[in-house]
Amino acid sequence: MPMPPPKASTEGPRDRQVVHEMGQIVRALQARGPQQPAALAQLVGADYWEHGRFDRALALAVSDGLVHRTDDGALAVA
Repeated sequence: MPMPPPKASTEGPRDRQVVHEMGQIVRALQARGPQQPAALAQLVGADYWEHGRFDRALALAVSDGLVHRTDDGALAVA
């Protein structure tokens, strides 16, 4: 008798690339301190990333609690 398929995840799949991109964001903030989103995008070279990837990686980093927004709208390591 074959095994049943695994249960569906409640979270969409995260590819390895987005995990790497989240790490780049966190490392940049650790090295340079709090940054405005545009400055952070420049630090990590987001202009060379696929369209929308920086925003996605940043949103996941915030939702995972790795990054937070300061009162002035900058991004900082949690």
